[in-house]
Amino acid sequence: MAQSGMTDQQVLEYVKQGMAQGKDQNQMAAELASRGVTRAQAERIKKLYEQGSLDGTSGSSSSEQNRSRLRNKQDDGLDSDSRSTNRNTRNSRDSKNRDSYDRDSNSRDSKNNRNNRYNQNTDQENDQSTHSYDVFSGDNSTMLEITDMLDASSYVNYSVQDSLARVLQENEVFGRNIFNTENLTFEPSVNLATPPDYRLGPGDEVIIDIWGTSQNTIRQDISPDGTINIEKIGPVNLSGMTVTEANEHLKRILGKTYSGLDAPGGNLQISLTLGNTRTIQINVMGEVMQPGTYALSSFSTVFHALYRAGGVSQIGSLRNVQLARNGRTVATVDVYDFILKGKTHDDIRLQEGDVVIVPAYEALVKFKGKVKRPMKYEMKKNESLATLIKFAGGFTSDAYTPSLRVIRQNGEEYEVNTVKEINYSTYTMHNGDEVTAEAILNRFTNRLEVRGAVYRPGIYQLSGEINTVRALITEAKGLRGDAFTNRAVLKREREDLTSEMLSVDVRGIMAGSAPDVPLQKNDILYIPSIHDLKDYGDVTIYGEVAHPDRYTYSDNMTLEDLIIRAGGLMEAASTVRVDVTRRIKDPKSTESTDSIGQMFTFALKDGFVIDGQQAFTLQPYDQVFVRRSPGYQAQQNVQVEGEVLFGGTYSLTSTEERLSDLMKKAGGATNKAYLKGAKLTRVANEEEKKRMRDVIDLMSRQFGKAMMDSLEIEVDSTFSVGIELDKAVANPGSEYDLVLREGDVLTVPKLNNTVKVNGAVMMPNTVGYLSGKNANYYLDQAGGYALNAKKSKKFVIYMNGQVARIKGRNKDKIEPGCEIIVPTRSNKRVTAAEIIGYTSSFASLATMFATLSNLLK
Repeated sequence: MAQSGMTDQQVLEYVKQGMAQGKDQNQMAAELASRGVTRAQAERIKKLYEQGSLDGTSGSSSSEQNRSRLRNKQDDGLDSDSRSTNRNTRNSRDSKNRDSYDRDSNSRDSKNNRNNRYNQNTDQENDQSTHSYDVFSGDNSTMLEITDMLDASSYVNYSVQDSLARVLQENEVFGRNIFNTENLTFEPSVNLATPPDYRLGPGDEVIIDIWGTSQNTIRQDISPDGTINIEKIGPVNLSGMTVTEANEHLKRILGKTYSGLDAPGGNLQISLTLGNTRTIQINVMGEVMQPGTYALSSFSTVFHALYRAGGVSQIGSLRNVQLARNGRTVATVDVYDFILKGKTHDDIRLQEGDVVIVPAYEALVKFKGKVKRPMKYEMKKNESLATLIKFAGGFTSDAYTPSLRVIRQNGEEYEVNTVKEINYSTYTMHNGDEVTAEAILNRFTNRLEVRGAVYRPGIYQLSGEINTVRALITEAKGLRGDAFTNRAVLKREREDLTSEMLSVDVRGIMAGSAPDVPLQKNDILYIPSIHDLKDYGDVTIYGEVAHPDRYTYSDNMTLEDLIIRAGGLMEAASTVRVDVTRRIKDPKSTESTDSIGQMFTFALKDGFVIDGQQAFTLQPYDQVFVRRSPGYQAQQNVQVEGEVLFGGTYSLTSTEERLSDLMKKAGGATNKAYLKGAKLTRVANEEEKKRMRDVIDLMSRQFGKAMMDSLEIEVDSTFSVGIELDKAVANPGSEYDLVLREGDVLTVPKLNNTVKVNGAVMMPNTVGYLSGKNANYYLDQAGGYALNAKKSKKFVIYMNGQVARIKGRNKDKIEPGCEIIVPTRSNKRVTAAEIIGYTSSFASLATMFATLSNLLK
């Protein structure tokens, strides 16, 4: 409902006016949101604007929706009423009916062409009334920003939406939407028997069945002159007769041919039924959305005619719809009787040439506030306020009913009338009146409350039986055992709405030794508990227990009790070192002290019992630390993969286990293994991850945060460690033989007999490795240095993850499977594209850190 407050065109016009007034996007977004404009509607408007059209209807008003519905129905060719007419048959249609249908279709096509011209004119008028859509002068950035702000901000919460919905409902006129709903068409039913009072006319098909001593069926369409042609009898006039009258008339006519038909006790009987029904033309005039002439089913009523005309306009009346026939008014329809009482007797059936006239309303009255249906209502002359209350569904439960406020326009100015409840039925309503039902006061006339140490605390009634402190405590089922009765507090509200506190001797009152205290409305009695007057802080346990947490303190709680509440000791817990720290508490001290706490250390036996000591009783705020045993070690696993005899996962058996030990467990390398290219991948710990984040921060300062965000460089959970496995295996325990740690993955590759050349070269390339060739040879295979190459800073990345500078013509720096990188020379900084090129060559982010000092110089 809130979204229907502004149409798409209105939003565009609002943005245009706001920009002309110098409003910023934040202000316009807040104001649009308060008017019910959602992000979905803003995105739709932006999309429609880009397409150069606005065909959305979800944000349009009911009048625009109605016009759209009318255009859609007219553009359908054969309208729903004509389809209903043709479906409303008891027997199949003959060829004559099909010819008639074709003629009707041609007539409707001509009518649709006129309607299309009307639609084009209407669209042009709408374009002119809403101005052009070049609100943003070809730039929709303003609406895009407003769309983002509507999405990112919480300008409209549920309470605001409810308030907006209620305001919109109050400004709607009750009953007008009944003719705007597509599902409520008031189409005549095709499954009902022909009513006996249905009047026949030209175009109706009549079926005359004769049975008894003779059997015959006559099937005829009533001609334009109102007759049917019966064999051997001639023309018989049926137009204007009801079905019942037509039956009697035919008995008399056919009785001349069929003996015994019209005689008493005859053996012949006759029955006239209706086949295909005719289409009638009626006129809908006055204050409707689209006045004109409509072709309807002969079963149609006034309500269906109003629906076909799009319902009443903004000034149309629902209470005084008139039906004129043959130049005089034959009925007046009150739509409110149908909506509120279900009365349909006024919804009479239409006849050929009828005119439905909708005049302007007499009085429109707004009813808001605490009623069940706050809306605008149409009132007739001399209708009372009591009738308006019935229209609104009556008062809500929190309404103040003794009087209502009416704001009236007296022709010169506004006036306020306070109408008492006794005058509701005599106070007549005028056009433009605004009636408000206020809410009841937010207070109690007989409220008492008791809190604290009673068995049933809560709110009670101030009455003749409960009007003292003793009676209130008794009604609350008495005092609990922990009640502090020496002094209770009674909070009382004075006449000037200020509060005062009164002391109450609950013990004396309950024992009869102190006078009882009379109570007044809104008194609050608080009886404290003795536990409320003590400081019972929680106790906390940390370390190797199942559920380390803070627990509520209880009297005589021991260390064993707390460990049990925490789920018991974990397997890694030490039983020789459990520490308890305690606060220094001396409320009678008059001197400061250097001590800030006490510490007690215990050894446990069987997990819970204090070894060699009595049970240790805890105090509030104690903290318990269950230490981890230094003799406890969980399994730590490493992996070896690639060219080894028995690859897989292995558990470390010593804190000093090395690469050579792992190779022995794996059965050694295969004859295809390239040990110099072996690589060790290690899981980064928190300290190593911190260093990686520091490098990323350094790069962000160097290249800009936006650029680094676009690269999406993240801290890796693993990194490569440069190793020389061939030397480690040849010299176990040497400095090449690295100590392993949990999570390490050793990869032993096959020989990769190629060398990659990347960076500032003429053509990055991969070439075959030739023993004895130096770096310049491979650089020549890539076309040589580029113009912006930093020749002195070139480096090489080996298969094992190591990085080394290449100085001079040192040919020993080049090995199979390595990669030569030539950095780019730049006066200011390295570009993002170059960073991407470099990082694509590294096995992980950690490997890249080895070259950052060169790149950032």
